[in-house]
This record gives sequence, structure tokens and C-alpha cells, in this order.
Amino acid sequence: MSKTLVAFYSRADENYVDGMIKNLEIGNTEIGAGIIHELTGADLFKIEQVEEYSSEYNKCVEQAQADQKKNARPELKKYPITMENYDKIYLAYPNYWGTMPMAVFTFLEKFDFRGKIIKPLCTHEGSGMGRSEKDIKALCPEAKVEKGLAIQGGRVKYAREKIENWI
Repeated sequence: MSKTLVAFYSRADENYVDGMIKNLEIGNTEIGAGIIHELTGADLFKIEQVEEYSSEYNKCVEQAQADQKKNARPELKKYPITMENYDKIYLAYPNYWGTMPMAVFTFLEKFDFRGKIIKPLCTHEGSGMGRSEKDIKALCPEAKVEKGLAIQGGRVKYAREKIENWI
């Protein structure tokens, strides 16, 4: 098993990209996670909620904002068996109103990341990393959270060199 994991949350279907609603077959963050996987050979793990958000963008926004306002921890479909085998975790997620989707909070609270390196990659449409690095540090105080990389979601498929330099 690899000593590195790419854990990512991504959403396909209707998304806000480059100032308009577009239907995506693969979410932008999943594309970024795939690039990290290709460059590092790391194991891949998709963070998925049991109750998925709507495929319709505006309804998804309502659901995700409601979860954030409640500080919800959505139940996940599955988890890696352990984090003990991993030294480094690339954590990829979209920016949801200044931080990570609440399902990523659920994932991070499930495990002890003591002594591990966490490298965040955040896709966004103009808001960068937001406070997500601070939130990861609060959730994983014994981990080393390295400087994250923020990539505009609509540009992630062209960001291979930027991701490679960050790795």
C-alpha cells in the first residue's frame, strides 16, 4: 500500500464554473485529485455523503448552506479502513462559503492525523482557500498542515504543471 493518500470531495452535475452554471460529468476537484494521483501514485479515496446533495445547482447550494449553518456532519458512505499506513494525505475539496464541504469535516474528525502531513488542494470560483487551512489545523492539531494550493475550478484541467510544482 502507498504511504500517500489523496482523499477528495467532488461534485459532478450542475456546477458554477467561469461565471455560469455548467453540467459536469466529472467534478473539478476530482480532476485535480486525479492529477495528484497520476503524479504521485498515491491511493485515491472519494469522500461521499450517504445523502447526496441535489444534482441541480441551486438546490445543492441550499442544502450545503443549510448543513454549514447547522455545523452538520453528514454521514459518509464509507471510510478508509485506517490512516495508519499513510504519512501524507493530499486533501482536495471545493470551497463552500469560505471553507470545506461539511462532509470533509466528517472525514477529518473520524481519524487521528497525529504526525501526518496534510496538503490541501482547494478548487474555487474566485474565493481561494478561504479559511479552510485554518479549519484543517483546528480539526487536526497534531498534523503538519502544509501550504495549500487554490486552483480555479474551471481551470483545474490545465493546472497539471502548477500541481506538479506544488507537490
